[in-house]
Amino acid sequence: MAIQKSASASATGPRLPLAGLRVVDLTSAVVGPYCTQVLADYGAEVIKVEEKSGDVIRWISGKSRTPGMSGKFMHMNRNKRSISLDLKQASGREALMQLVDTADVFLHNMRTAAAERLGLGSEQLTQRCPRLVYCGIVGFGSGGRYAGRPAYDSILQGGTALASLMSGADGAPRYVPYVVIDRTAGLMVAHAILAALFARERDGEGRTIEVPMFESYAGLLLSEHLYGHSFEPPTGPLGDRRLLDANARPVRTRDGYVCITTNTDAQVHKLFHALGRADLAADARFATALARIEHIAAFFALRAELLASRDTAELVDLLLAHDIPCMPCHTLDSLVADPHLQDVGLLETGSHPTQGQIRHIRPAMQMSGFEPSVRLPAPHIGEHTAAILSELGYTPAQIEALFSDGAAYTAPDAPPHPPQPT
Repeated sequence: MAIQKSASASATGPRLPLAGLRVVDLTSAVVGPYCTQVLADYGAEVIKVEEKSGDVIRWISGKSRTPGMSGKFMHMNRNKRSISLDLKQASGREALMQLVDTADVFLHNMRTAAAERLGLGSEQLTQRCPRLVYCGIVGFGSGGRYAGRPAYDSILQGGTALASLMSGADGAPRYVPYVVIDRTAGLMVAHAILAALFARERDGEGRTIEVPMFESYAGLLLSEHLYGHSFEPPTGPLGDRRLLDANARPVRTRDGYVCITTNTDAQVHKLFHALGRADLAADARFATALARIEHIAAFFALRAELLASRDTAELVDLLLAHDIPCMPCHTLDSLVADPHLQDVGLLETGSHPTQGQIRHIRPAMQMSGFEPSVRLPAPHIGEHTAAILSELGYTPAQIEALFSDGAAYTAPDAPPHPPQPT
Protein backbone atom coordinates (compact mmCIF):
# COMPACT_ATOMS: atom_id res chain seq x y z
CA MET A 1 0.00 0.00 0.00
CA ALA A 2 1.17 3.53 -0.68
CA ILE A 3 1.93 5.22 2.63
CA GLN A 4 1.82 8.97 3.07
CA LYS A 5 1.35 11.48 5.82
CA SER A 6 -1.72 13.64 5.76
CA ALA A 7 -1.44 17.09 4.25
CA SER A 8 -2.54 18.38 7.66
CA ALA A 9 0.91 17.49 8.98
CA SER A 10 2.31 20.60 7.31
CA ALA A 11 0.86 23.96 8.26
CA THR A 12 0.24 26.82 5.90
CA GLY A 13 1.62 30.17 6.95
CA PRO A 14 4.18 30.23 9.79
CA ARG A 15 5.55 26.73 10.38
CA LEU A 16 4.36 25.22 13.63
CA PRO A 17 7.16 23.94 15.91
CA LEU A 18 6.19 20.25 15.57
CA ALA A 19 4.77 20.37 12.06
CA GLY A 20 5.57 17.24 10.10
CA LEU A 21 5.56 14.91 13.13
CA ARG A 22 2.89 12.23 13.31
CA VAL A 23 1.76 10.91 16.70
CA VAL A 24 -0.35 7.75 16.93
CA ASP A 25 -2.21 8.02 20.24
CA LEU A 26 -3.85 4.97 21.83
CA THR A 27 -4.41 6.70 25.16
CA SER A 28 -7.70 7.55 26.84
CA ALA A 29 -9.04 9.45 29.85
CA VAL A 30 -6.70 12.31 30.92
CA VAL A 31 -2.97 11.58 31.22
CA GLY A 32 -2.32 10.58 27.60
CA PRO A 33 -4.82 12.87 25.87
CA TYR A 34 -3.52 15.85 27.86
CA CYS A 35 0.02 15.01 26.74
CA THR A 36 -0.96 14.72 23.09
CA GLN A 37 -3.02 17.92 23.31
CA VAL A 38 0.23 19.70 24.13
CA LEU A 39 1.96 18.07 21.15
CA ALA A 40 -0.99 18.83 18.88
CA ASP A 41 -1.11 22.47 19.95
CA TYR A 42 2.57 22.73 18.94
CA GLY A 43 1.67 21.44 15.50
CA ALA A 44 2.14 17.66 15.61
CA GLU A 45 -0.41 15.66 13.66
CA VAL A 46 -2.07 13.57 16.37
CA ILE A 47 -4.20 10.61 15.27
CA LYS A 48 -6.36 9.38 18.12
CA VAL A 49 -7.09 5.65 17.91
CA GLU A 50 -10.33 4.69 19.65
CA GLU A 51 -12.54 1.67 20.15
CA LYS A 52 -16.11 1.84 18.93
CA SER A 53 -17.16 2.91 22.43
CA GLY A 54 -14.69 5.80 22.33
CA ASP A 55 -12.51 7.42 24.95
CA VAL A 56 -14.10 7.03 28.40
CA ILE A 57 -13.75 10.76 29.08
CA ARG A 58 -16.34 11.36 26.36
CA TRP A 59 -18.99 9.90 28.67
CA ILE A 60 -18.08 10.63 32.30
CA SER A 61 -17.58 14.39 32.17
CA GLY A 62 -21.02 15.94 32.16
CA LYS A 63 -23.76 16.60 29.66
CA SER A 64 -23.04 17.30 26.01
CA ARG A 65 -25.13 18.49 23.10
CA THR A 66 -24.53 15.29 21.17
CA PRO A 67 -23.40 11.91 22.55
CA GLY A 68 -19.75 11.53 23.46
CA MET A 69 -18.71 15.16 23.12
CA SER A 70 -18.31 16.31 26.73
CA GLY A 71 -16.65 19.61 27.50
CA LYS A 72 -13.64 17.99 29.16
CA PHE A 73 -13.13 15.71 26.15
CA MET A 74 -13.21 18.63 23.75
CA HIS A 75 -10.71 20.66 25.80
CA MET A 76 -8.17 17.80 25.70
CA ASN A 77 -8.69 16.60 22.14
CA ARG A 78 -8.67 19.64 19.92
CA ASN A 79 -6.29 19.62 16.96
CA LYS A 80 -6.55 15.81 16.66
CA ARG A 81 -8.10 13.40 14.21
CA SER A 82 -9.85 10.18 15.26
CA ILE A 83 -9.76 6.73 13.72
CA SER A 84 -11.82 3.93 15.26
CA LEU A 85 -10.54 0.38 14.88
CA ASP A 86 -11.35 -2.95 16.52
CA LEU A 87 -7.89 -4.14 17.50
CA LYS A 88 -9.21 -7.58 18.43
CA GLN A 89 -9.77 -8.23 14.74
CA ALA A 90 -6.74 -9.01 12.59
CA SER A 91 -7.79 -6.52 9.93
CA GLY A 92 -8.16 -3.78 12.53
CA ARG A 93 -4.70 -4.50 13.94
CA GLU A 94 -3.20 -4.55 10.46
CA ALA A 95 -4.69 -1.12 9.73
CA LEU A 96 -3.12 0.15 12.94
CA MET A 97 0.25 -1.33 11.98
CA GLN A 98 0.07 0.44 8.63
CA LEU A 99 -0.56 3.65 10.54
CA VAL A 100 2.33 3.03 12.95
CA ASP A 101 4.62 2.61 9.94
CA THR A 102 4.02 6.29 9.17
CA ALA A 103 4.43 7.52 12.76
CA ASP A 104 7.18 9.32 14.62
CA VAL A 105 5.63 8.71 18.05
CA PHE A 106 3.41 5.94 19.40
CA LEU A 107 1.96 6.06 22.90
CA HIS A 108 -0.55 4.13 24.95
CA ASN A 109 -1.71 3.89 28.57
CA MET A 110 -2.68 0.23 28.57
CA ARG A 111 -1.10 -2.22 30.96
CA THR A 112 2.09 -3.57 29.45
CA ALA A 113 0.81 -7.15 29.20
CA ALA A 114 -2.34 -6.01 27.38
CA ALA A 115 -0.29 -4.03 24.87
CA GLU A 116 1.94 -7.04 24.21
CA ARG A 117 -1.07 -9.35 23.67
CA LEU A 118 -2.21 -6.99 20.91
CA GLY A 119 1.25 -7.00 19.33
CA LEU A 120 1.84 -3.44 20.53
CA GLY A 121 4.66 -3.99 23.00
CA SER A 122 7.76 -1.86 22.85
CA GLU A 123 10.04 -4.55 21.37
CA GLN A 124 7.37 -5.58 18.87
CA LEU A 125 6.92 -2.09 17.46
CA THR A 126 10.48 -0.79 17.71
CA GLN A 127 11.79 -3.83 15.84
CA ARG A 128 9.32 -3.03 13.10
CA CYS A 129 10.00 0.72 13.20
CA PRO A 130 13.54 1.42 14.53
CA ARG A 131 13.12 5.23 14.43
CA LEU A 132 9.88 5.14 16.42
CA VAL A 133 9.62 6.96 19.75
CA TYR A 134 7.56 4.47 21.76
CA CYS A 135 5.98 5.59 25.03
CA GLY A 136 4.08 3.51 27.54
CA ILE A 137 2.30 5.38 30.34
CA VAL A 138 1.83 3.01 33.28
CA GLY A 139 0.53 3.32 36.80
CA PHE A 140 3.58 1.73 38.39
CA GLY A 141 7.11 1.15 37.13
CA SER A 142 7.96 -2.22 35.65
CA GLY A 143 10.78 -2.78 38.15
CA GLY A 144 8.57 -2.86 41.24
CA ARG A 145 6.04 -5.19 42.87
CA TYR A 146 3.09 -2.99 41.89
CA ALA A 147 3.82 -3.36 38.17
CA GLY A 148 0.72 -4.25 36.19
CA ARG A 149 -1.76 -2.91 38.73
CA PRO A 150 -4.52 -0.60 37.48
CA ALA A 151 -4.19 3.03 38.49
CA TYR A 152 -6.37 6.12 38.37
CA ASP A 153 -5.74 9.63 39.62
CA SER A 154 -7.71 9.09 42.83
CA ILE A 155 -5.85 5.85 43.57
CA LEU A 156 -2.54 7.63 43.14
CA GLN A 157 -3.57 10.67 45.16
CA GLY A 158 -3.99 8.28 48.06
CA GLY A 159 -0.92 6.20 47.27
CA THR A 160 1.42 9.18 47.03
CA ALA A 161 0.20 10.63 50.37
CA LEU A 162 -1.33 13.65 48.61
CA ALA A 163 -4.82 12.83 49.98
CA SER A 164 -3.49 12.61 53.54
CA LEU A 165 -1.81 15.99 53.16
CA MET A 166 -5.22 17.40 52.23
CA SER A 167 -6.80 16.23 55.49
CA GLY A 168 -9.41 18.57 56.93
CA ALA A 169 -10.06 19.49 60.55
CA ASP A 170 -11.52 16.03 61.17
CA GLY A 171 -8.26 14.39 60.09
CA ALA A 172 -9.88 12.47 57.25
CA PRO A 173 -7.89 12.40 54.00
CA ARG A 174 -9.53 13.93 50.94
CA TYR A 175 -8.78 14.20 47.26
CA VAL A 176 -7.75 17.36 45.49
CA PRO A 177 -10.81 18.14 43.31
CA TYR A 178 -8.69 18.12 40.18
CA VAL A 179 -6.99 15.21 38.40
CA VAL A 180 -3.64 16.65 39.38
CA ILE A 181 -1.56 13.48 39.03
CA ASP A 182 -2.91 12.66 35.57
CA ARG A 183 -2.31 16.23 34.38
CA THR A 184 1.17 16.44 35.89
CA ALA A 185 2.17 13.07 34.47
CA GLY A 186 0.82 14.16 31.08
CA LEU A 187 3.25 17.07 31.05
CA MET A 188 6.08 14.74 32.08
CA VAL A 189 5.22 12.41 29.19
CA ALA A 190 5.17 15.33 26.75
CA HIS A 191 8.62 16.55 27.78
CA ALA A 192 10.03 12.99 27.70
CA ILE A 193 8.73 12.57 24.14
CA LEU A 194 10.20 15.90 23.08
CA ALA A 195 13.57 14.91 24.58
CA ALA A 196 13.46 11.57 22.73
CA LEU A 197 12.63 13.29 19.44
CA PHE A 198 15.53 15.70 19.96
CA ALA A 199 17.88 12.78 20.64
CA ARG A 200 16.63 11.03 17.50
CA GLU A 201 17.53 14.09 15.47
CA ARG A 202 21.11 13.68 16.68
CA ASP A 203 21.65 9.95 16.22
CA GLY A 204 18.74 8.75 14.06
CA GLU A 205 17.62 6.18 16.64
CA GLY A 206 14.20 5.78 18.19
CA ARG A 207 13.64 5.59 21.92
CA THR A 208 11.47 3.58 24.30
CA ILE A 209 9.98 5.56 27.18
CA GLU A 210 8.16 4.33 30.29
CA VAL A 211 6.50 6.96 32.45
CA PRO A 212 5.21 5.49 35.75
CA MET A 213 2.65 7.80 37.30
CA PHE A 214 3.10 6.63 40.91
CA GLU A 215 6.85 7.14 41.07
CA SER A 216 6.70 10.34 39.02
CA TYR A 217 4.33 12.08 41.40
CA ALA A 218 5.83 10.51 44.53
CA GLY A 219 9.15 12.02 43.49
CA LEU A 220 7.58 15.45 43.09
CA LEU A 221 5.80 15.29 46.42
CA LEU A 222 8.86 14.01 48.28
CA SER A 223 11.05 16.73 46.77
CA GLU A 224 8.73 19.10 48.68
CA HIS A 225 8.27 17.11 51.87
CA LEU A 226 11.28 14.80 52.37
CA TYR A 227 12.64 17.81 54.23
CA GLY A 228 14.75 16.78 57.25
CA HIS A 229 14.90 13.21 55.95
CA SER A 230 16.93 14.48 53.00
CA PHE A 231 19.91 13.93 55.28
CA GLU A 232 21.37 10.82 56.93
CA PRO A 233 20.81 10.85 59.79
CA PRO A 234 17.68 13.04 59.51
CA THR A 235 18.00 16.63 60.72
CA GLY A 236 14.26 16.86 61.38
CA PRO A 237 10.88 15.34 60.58
CA LEU A 238 9.25 14.75 57.21
CA GLY A 239 7.07 17.56 55.89
CA ASP A 240 7.40 21.29 55.23
CA ARG A 241 5.67 22.89 58.20
CA ARG A 242 5.02 26.11 56.26
CA LEU A 243 2.77 24.10 53.94
CA LEU A 244 1.29 21.67 56.45
CA ASP A 245 0.19 24.10 59.15
CA ALA A 246 -3.59 24.27 59.57
CA ASN A 247 -3.51 28.00 58.76
CA ALA A 248 -1.47 27.58 55.57
CA ARG A 249 -4.53 28.45 53.53
CA PRO A 250 -6.39 31.45 52.13
CA VAL A 251 -6.94 33.99 54.89
CA ARG A 252 -10.46 35.08 55.80
CA THR A 253 -11.25 38.75 55.32
CA ARG A 254 -14.38 40.70 56.25
CA ASP A 255 -16.05 39.79 52.94
CA GLY A 256 -14.17 36.77 51.57
CA TYR A 257 -10.66 35.34 51.41
CA VAL A 258 -7.27 36.57 50.25
CA CYS A 259 -4.15 34.62 49.32
CA ILE A 260 -0.80 36.01 50.50
CA THR A 261 2.73 34.65 50.27
CA THR A 262 5.60 36.28 52.16
CA ASN A 263 8.69 34.09 51.88
CA THR A 264 11.45 36.65 52.34
CA ASP A 265 12.27 38.74 55.38
CA ALA A 266 11.70 41.89 53.34
CA GLN A 267 8.22 40.76 52.35
CA VAL A 268 7.26 39.96 55.93
CA HIS A 269 8.54 43.30 57.17
CA LYS A 270 6.56 45.08 54.42
CA LEU A 271 3.46 43.13 55.45
CA PHE A 272 3.75 44.25 59.05
CA HIS A 273 4.36 47.85 57.92
CA ALA A 274 1.35 47.82 55.53
CA LEU A 275 -0.92 46.52 58.29
CA GLY A 276 0.19 49.16 60.79
CA ARG A 277 2.29 46.80 62.92
CA ALA A 278 5.84 47.70 61.94
CA ASP A 279 6.88 46.87 65.51
CA LEU A 280 6.42 43.16 64.78
CA ALA A 281 9.40 43.19 62.43
CA ALA A 282 11.60 43.31 65.53
CA ASP A 283 9.83 40.33 67.14
CA ALA A 284 12.46 37.57 67.37
CA ARG A 285 9.88 34.96 66.39
CA PHE A 286 9.22 36.59 63.01
CA ALA A 287 12.34 38.60 62.14
CA THR A 288 14.05 35.90 60.05
CA ALA A 289 13.01 33.03 57.82
CA LEU A 290 14.51 30.38 60.12
CA ALA A 291 12.75 31.87 63.13
CA ARG A 292 9.42 31.94 61.30
CA ILE A 293 9.73 28.25 60.44
CA GLU A 294 10.04 27.47 64.15
CA HIS A 295 7.05 29.71 64.96
CA ILE A 296 5.02 29.27 61.81
CA ALA A 297 1.74 28.51 63.60
CA ALA A 298 2.02 31.74 65.60
CA PHE A 299 2.92 33.72 62.49
CA PHE A 300 -0.08 32.42 60.52
CA ALA A 301 -2.43 32.99 63.47
CA LEU A 302 -1.24 36.58 63.82
CA ARG A 303 -1.59 37.15 60.09
CA ALA A 304 -5.17 35.88 60.20
CA GLU A 305 -5.97 38.21 63.11
CA LEU A 306 -4.55 41.26 61.31
CA LEU A 307 -6.50 40.62 58.10
CA ALA A 308 -9.88 39.57 59.46
CA SER A 309 -11.35 43.07 59.82
CA ARG A 310 -10.50 44.33 56.30
CA ASP A 311 -12.26 43.92 52.96
CA THR A 312 -10.60 41.78 50.31
CA ALA A 313 -10.36 44.47 47.64
CA GLU A 314 -8.94 46.95 50.15
CA LEU A 315 -6.32 44.43 51.23
CA VAL A 316 -5.26 43.53 47.69
CA ASP A 317 -4.78 47.19 46.78
CA LEU A 318 -2.86 47.85 50.00
CA LEU A 319 -0.59 44.82 49.73
CA LEU A 320 0.17 45.27 46.05
CA ALA A 321 1.11 48.87 46.76
CA HIS A 322 3.79 47.40 49.05
CA ASP A 323 4.81 44.81 46.42
CA ILE A 324 3.52 41.92 48.53
CA PRO A 325 2.33 38.93 46.41
CA CYS A 326 -1.41 38.47 46.84
CA MET A 327 -4.68 37.76 45.01
CA PRO A 328 -8.31 37.35 45.95
CA CYS A 329 -9.23 33.71 46.45
CA HIS A 330 -11.39 32.98 43.39
CA THR A 331 -14.33 30.66 43.06
CA LEU A 332 -14.92 28.91 39.74
CA ASP A 333 -17.54 31.53 38.91
CA SER A 334 -15.24 34.45 39.65
CA LEU A 335 -12.27 32.80 37.93
CA VAL A 336 -13.95 32.67 34.53
CA ALA A 337 -14.80 36.37 34.96
CA ASP A 338 -11.28 37.38 36.04
CA PRO A 339 -10.38 40.62 34.20
CA HIS A 340 -6.78 39.58 33.52
CA LEU A 341 -7.92 36.34 31.87
CA GLN A 342 -10.26 38.45 29.76
CA ASP A 343 -7.38 40.77 28.84
CA VAL A 344 -5.21 37.90 27.57
CA GLY A 345 -8.12 36.04 25.97
CA LEU A 346 -7.64 32.71 27.75
CA LEU A 347 -11.23 31.76 27.00
CA GLU A 348 -12.33 32.16 23.40
CA THR A 349 -15.73 31.50 21.91
CA GLY A 350 -15.68 29.55 18.69
CA SER A 351 -17.89 27.40 16.52
CA HIS A 352 -17.75 23.59 16.48
CA PRO A 353 -19.19 21.81 13.41
CA THR A 354 -21.65 19.77 15.50
CA GLN A 355 -21.63 21.38 18.96
CA GLY A 356 -22.39 24.96 17.96
CA GLN A 357 -20.82 27.77 19.98
CA ILE A 358 -18.29 26.50 22.54
CA ARG A 359 -15.60 27.99 24.73
CA HIS A 360 -12.01 27.13 23.82
CA ILE A 361 -9.22 27.38 26.39
CA ARG A 362 -6.23 28.92 24.61
CA PRO A 363 -2.70 27.65 25.29
CA ALA A 364 -1.22 30.27 27.60
CA MET A 365 2.42 30.09 26.48
CA GLN A 366 3.84 32.49 23.93
CA MET A 367 6.60 31.74 21.45
CA SER A 368 7.98 33.92 18.70
CA GLY A 369 6.91 32.68 15.28
CA PHE A 370 4.13 30.55 16.79
CA GLU A 371 0.53 31.49 17.33
CA PRO A 372 -1.39 28.64 19.05
CA SER A 373 -4.77 28.04 17.49
CA VAL A 374 -7.55 25.51 17.15
CA ARG A 375 -6.83 24.08 13.71
CA LEU A 376 -9.14 21.09 14.13
CA PRO A 377 -12.15 20.83 16.44
CA ALA A 378 -12.31 17.87 18.81
CA PRO A 379 -13.44 14.84 16.76
CA HIS A 380 -16.34 12.44 17.08
CA ILE A 381 -15.49 8.75 17.47
CA GLY A 382 -13.79 7.64 14.28
CA GLU A 383 -14.64 10.87 12.52
CA HIS A 384 -11.62 10.56 10.21
CA THR A 385 -11.49 6.76 9.89
CA ALA A 386 -12.21 6.59 6.16
CA ALA A 387 -9.96 9.55 5.32
CA ILE A 388 -6.99 8.15 7.27
CA LEU A 389 -7.39 4.68 5.79
CA SER A 390 -7.45 6.25 2.35
CA GLU A 391 -4.22 8.10 3.11
CA LEU A 392 -2.65 4.76 4.04
CA GLY A 393 -3.49 3.42 0.59
CA TYR A 394 -6.68 1.49 1.33
CA THR A 395 -9.07 1.44 -1.61
CA PRO A 396 -12.73 2.42 -1.19
CA ALA A 397 -13.68 -1.29 -1.46
CA GLN A 398 -11.19 -2.25 1.26
CA ILE A 399 -12.42 0.55 3.50
CA GLU A 400 -16.02 -0.53 3.03
CA ALA A 401 -15.05 -4.10 3.90
CA LEU A 402 -13.48 -2.95 7.18
CA PHE A 403 -16.65 -1.05 8.08
CA SER A 404 -18.85 -4.01 7.12
CA ASP A 405 -16.80 -6.39 9.27
CA GLY A 406 -16.88 -4.01 12.24
CA ALA A 407 -13.09 -3.68 12.18
CA ALA A 408 -13.48 0.06 11.52
CA TYR A 409 -16.12 2.51 12.72
CA THR A 410 -17.35 6.07 12.43
CA ALA A 411 -19.97 7.51 14.80
CA PRO A 412 -23.22 8.20 12.96
CA ASP A 413 -23.31 11.84 14.09
CA ALA A 414 -19.75 12.60 12.90
CA PRO A 415 -19.35 15.06 10.03
CA PRO A 416 -18.54 13.26 6.76
CA HIS A 417 -14.88 12.87 5.82
CA PRO A 418 -14.97 10.81 2.62
CA PRO A 419 -11.88 8.81 1.62
CA GLN A 420 -9.62 10.42 -0.91
CA PRO A 421 -9.67 8.92 -4.40
CA THR A 422 -6.74 6.65 -5.15
